[in-house]
Parts: sequence; structure tokens; C-alpha cells
Amino acid sequence: MRYYLVAGEASGDLHGANLMKALKVEDAAAEFRYYGGDKMKAEGGELKKHYSEMAFMGFTEVVMNLRTIFRNMKACKADVLAYQPDVLILIDFPGFNLKIAEFAKANGIKVAYYISPKVWAWNQKRVLKIKKIVDQLFCILPFEVDFYKKWGMEVNYVGNPLLDEIALFVPDPKFRTTYQLNKEIVALLPGSRKQEIERLLPDMLSVTAAFPDQQFVVAAAPSFDAAYYQQFINTANVTLVFGQTYQLLHVAKAAIVASGTATLETALFHVPQVVVYRGGKISVAIARMLVNIRFISLVNLIMDRKVVTELIQEDCNTEQITNHLKDLLYTEVRTKMLADYAELSGKMGTAGASERTAKLIIFGLKGH
Repeated sequence: MRYYLVAGEASGDLHGANLMKALKVEDAAAEFRYYGGDKMKAEGGELKKHYSEMAFMGFTEVVMNLRTIFRNMKACKADVLAYQPDVLILIDFPGFNLKIAEFAKANGIKVAYYISPKVWAWNQKRVLKIKKIVDQLFCILPFEVDFYKKWGMEVNYVGNPLLDEIALFVPDPKFRTTYQLNKEIVALLPGSRKQEIERLLPDMLSVTAAFPDQQFVVAAAPSFDAAYYQQFINTANVTLVFGQTYQLLHVAKAAIVASGTATLETALFHVPQVVVYRGGKISVAIARMLVNIRFISLVNLIMDRKVVTELIQEDCNTEQITNHLKDLLYTEVRTKMLADYAELSGKMGTAGASERTAKLIIFGLKGH
């Protein structure tokens, strides 16, 4: 069968590649065309556009790049129509993908949505539209099933693909030695986008002087070089590690983490963390008016209570981060968080999201 996938970010490329791998197991004749990245390209088929040309962060950044976004959307619609896939598989990236879903449905193409849009965060009525334009919806967060049910929509909870990645992880016994990490490690995860790094890394690094007994290690994104990160670093107890976030989390005592998927990864590695976020002033002001959620971190959202501290905007400062990091290293806050993490792991279920999704997509295509 012919599959057209659309992923617009690095995480979507990773999950898209794993889904393609699983689809090939279920369908030996699978053919792929996609918007995605290098990981999807490694699975074969034809890459039409790289996600690096598509991902824009925040309200103001999106507005500034509207012309590019609309051009990408128009090209994607035309290519989907030309390819005539058996199914269009959309991966997260809702601002773009919901428009593509609407177009595909209007043109008689089956639509599967993997990693459902986070409509529970704002403008929940969008569910009514999703019901009309999506044939199969696959959720990766346990609370989403009940949310969609409230709106009369049946969805599939397939588990979280992060569990698949973590299940494949093999610790490197030489990791500490390779990077000369002889002290307790505090992991710094400032994100992978330039805007995130430049807003958050200086705040993260500003606390290092208060912790002379710890080694701070930055999980650096492979898309930047060491010189880029070095401009922010002015102290000796900071080390850079590129593309080895899981190895770092495996040995970390605590972490300071940019809000996003990394907060859940850190929790699943059972590393106590403080979550930080800084956005553009206009973007954050708009978000505060529109977004209807109590928390920003996935850990707290899934647990539906405060497990990790979230330091947002003006609260993301040296004093606050220092105080919370001391709690994570030296007080009972650490013990309580680790107990909550154990409960979180139970809620998340088991690995196998890609395989379950692939089976359900093919099951749906066969008309069952």
C-alpha cells in the first residue's frame, strides 16, 4: 500500500521513522512519500520536504513566517493529491496538519492522525472538526482518551513512542570516563531550537557557581556546533555532550529541563527535575489568554497534579532555579518526586506504540 506521512519537527521525524519501520513489518509492499527528516529518509521512500524548512515556534514567529507556511501547505496538498495514497498519516504538528487533513478528506483520501493534536489545551471545540476530517486518531497520552470521549469521539490509546526509544537504550559504561565526569551530574536540557537555547541556557548556567560539588552537563543538539554553545559558558564545571541525552540522563543526579517532551523523558529516566520556560513576551501573553491548562509540563499534565516545579517567564531566574535544584539534590523533595515518577511509569504503560499504531492503520485500511 501507499502511505503519505507528514511530520514537521524533529520529534515527528523520529516517531515517523519508527512508524514506517513498523508498517514495513506489517506490509511488505509498503511505499512511502513524506514531509519529514533524516530518520524517515533512512527508512526509504521519497522525502519531499525537510522539517527544518517548516518548524516555527511561538505565535509571533508563526505570523512572521506565514508566507512560507502557506507555500509549504499548498505544495503539500498538491503532492498528496498527485500521489493518491491509500492513507495519509499525519504526525502531531497540528497547525499545519489539520489543514492537510481537511483537504485530504474533502478529496476522498483516508486520514490517520498519529500523536493527536493537543486540543485539550485550548479551543477544545476543534474536536468537532477533527471528528469530521480524521478517520483514525491515535493518542499517546493516557488522559486524552477520556477527553475525546467527552466530545463523543472514539480514539485509540497506543502508548507513548518515547517508551519505545527508552526500551532500545543501551547504557555506555564508558560514558563518564569519556567525558571525565567525576562528580555528581546535573543535566541541562535547554531544548533543540535556537530560540529556546538562547532564552533558557543563560538562566540554567547562571546557577553553576552555587554548586561547586556538581558537574553540569549540557545536552547539546547536533544541529549546532561547540562554538555556538561555548559563547554561553563562562565557568569550568560545565561539559558539552552532543546527541547523547539518554546516556546523560542515565547518570544524572538531577536536571534542569526546557518544557517539552524532554520533561517526560527525564521523568521516565527517574531523574528529579525543575522545568523552565521562557517565550517571547507577546507569544506568552497570547498563550496565557488562550491556553486552558493548569500545567505546561507533560509530567504534571499526565499526573493531573504538581509533581515537578515549573518556572515560567519571570520565575525562571537564578534564585528560583538554585533553590529548587538544592531541594532536588538534598531534601525530601527528591524522595517524593521519585515516588511520583514510579506512579507515572505505571500510568504510561509499555513500549510498542509504533507497532500497535501500524497494525491499527492497516486494520482500518482493510475495512474492518
